[in-house]
This record gives sequence, structure tokens and C-alpha cells, in this order.
Amino acid sequence: MTYKEWETQVPRTITDDPLWSMTAYRLSLFASDLCWPDIQKLRKARLYHLVDQLYDSVGGIGAQIAEGYSRKTGKDRARFYEYALGSAREGRDWYYKSRHVLGAEVTAHRLALHARIIRLLMAMVPDERALSVQEPETEYRTRAWEDFLAMEVPFCSRASFLVRARGTRDAARNALNRADCRPASHH
Repeated sequence: MTYKEWETQVPRTITDDPLWSMTAYRLSLFASDLCWPDIQKLRKARLYHLVDQLYDSVGGIGAQIAEGYSRKTGKDRARFYEYALGSAREGRDWYYKSRHVLGAEVTAHRLALHARIIRLLMAMVPDERALSVQEPETEYRTRAWEDFLAMEVPFCSRASFLVRARGTRDAARNALNRADCRPASHH
């Protein structure tokens, strides 16, 4: 699956909202969807604290952007975008800590995606506040963004796809027992 393929699966109730026009929001929702199979693999490794922290931080990015987008003043919006920035950095941190279970390919993809979200939020906060974020300028180095969005997304678990395809928890549990990290096209 690529980002563009994922985008076509998002319901119109979300894509028809003006919030959808924000790239940072779209990417954060994508990151949250990608996080689901990742936490299933971490859960299988019995890393429950890490599962909770990772999903809370990654899921919080889009939620905070959505709440901030709905605020009346730039100062209020900036505050929630800063919360989202903190969650994006926290998610990146938890992904790095998960690398031993998730594998190099999945981890590199998730770190690059979070770096892009962070970069976007770093620009959004000062725009809303009309001030600069108080930290030195850092260039996040990632592959060309269009290439990144066109690449197959690596997954650690086939369970979520099997649940949709077969509709059973047993199929998901069996798939998790056999799960390995391969690009989605191999599933």
C-alpha cells in the first residue's frame, strides 16, 4: 500500500471536512493507521507499556491538530499545534525504541514520516503565533518526499488485513503468530 492508495480509503466524512486540506493532518491520520499493525507486533512481544505510549502519542498528533484547527484565535491554534508537535516527537522517539521488534525497514519509514510531520508543524506554529519556535533550525533529512509517498508501506503484521478480508479474530490471531515484517505487497 502507498500513501495515495491509503488516501482513497479514507471516508468522505473525513475528506470533505476543510481540516483534510491540511497536509500535517492527513499525514498524522496516515501515521495513526500505520501504527495499528505496528502495535500488534509490539503487543505480541508483550511490550504493553510501549504499545500504550506509542499509540497514544501517534494517535494524539491528528487529534490535537483537529482540535487546534477548530480554535478561533491563532494563539489558541498554535497551542494545540505545539501539543501535536510534542506528540509527533514522542511518537518518533517510541518508534526508535521499538526498532528491535519492528525491524529496520518499518522503523526507517515511520521515523521519516514523523520527521515530515514535525517539519510541517514547526512551520505551522510560528505562522499561527506570528513568532518563531524557540529552538535552533534543524534540517530533517529524508528521501525525496514524493518518492516517499509513492513507496510501498512496510507492515509488521498481516492481521489487520486478514480481519477485513475474513472478518474473524482467530484469523487475525493466527496471522500475528506468523507475522513478520515485509512490505505490504507481499501479504
